[in-house]
Amino acid sequence: MQRRDFFKKLGAVTAVAAIVPAMSFAAEAKPTGPNKMSYKTALDAITGGKTPIESSKVKLKVPEIAENGAVVPVTVTVDSPMTDSDYVKAIHILNGKNSNARCIDVNLTPANGKAMFSTRIKLGGTQKVTAVVELSNGEFLIASQSVKVTIGGCG
Repeated sequence: MQRRDFFKKLGAVTAVAAIVPAMSFAAEAKPTGPNKMSYKTALDAITGGKTPIESSKVKLKVPEIAENGAVVPVTVTVDSPMTDSDYVKAIHILNGKNSNARCIDVNLTPANGKAMFSTRIKLGGTQKVTAVVELSNGEFLIASQSVKVTIGGCG
């Protein structure tokens, strides 16, 4: 094999190796359609059909009026000892009216030390925001608050 042929083939192999992963990434990135999940469906998926208990242990902090629905700050704090036998397993944030009710799911362990999570969510209009908390003993706690959105965040 000539040196020149070797480098031509090496260049071709390198080009194919660079293009194929990019093509598969582009195929994965294409949306397959709207991800729709109603509030009831999302709640049942999280709780397995169990009824969550309203609790003062769950503190949900969202603004009463959000000037921009695209960036609504949400903070959830749960009064929990966070020990190996008694801790918050997950915090789920849901909304009442967006096409997909599930905003975010956060898994926790006792190593977190404190059951707290803060983020920003997108709301398409005035609606209820709900925090569903899963405890290590299998119970579910819930807290909700209405948010009035003056500028819609979802197109």
